[in-house]
Amino acid sequence: MIERPLKVLIAKPGLDGHDRGAKVLARGLRDEGFEVVYTGLRQTPEMVATAALQEDVDVVGLSILSGAHMTLLPRICQLLREAGMGGVLVTAGGIIPADDVPALQAAGVAAIFGPGTSIGEIAAYMRDHALQRTG
Repeated sequence: MIERPLKVLIAKPGLDGHDRGAKVLARGLRDEGFEVVYTGLRQTPEMVATAALQEDVDVVGLSILSGAHMTLLPRICQLLREAGMGGVLVTAGGIIPADDVPALQAAGVAAIFGPGTSIGEIAAYMRDHALQRTG
């Protein structure tokens, strides 16, 4: 049986207009052998969850620099669970204060990668923690 590459959705939720890091990550994950879907800027939580469902992803990577992480990220996790995608690995990156990490993890964000995290580290985490989709 041929193992599929992990499929990752990279999304920029909210009104954050800075997507260079997300684009660099998307390219780097492709170079690491992942299948990557990038949603583009200014995605609502509903748009992110819908894209994750339609694309049948293994991982949702959320990039956020706007400071709205405590509102947007838990909502995305909730919508994923409601869509039957509770097993999808949700990660986040960007500017997220350490004090907010426990609440985000309790909401369903598995890992948060801050500035300076290498693409290799992120890829290794995703490989080690994502559940491969079937079919």
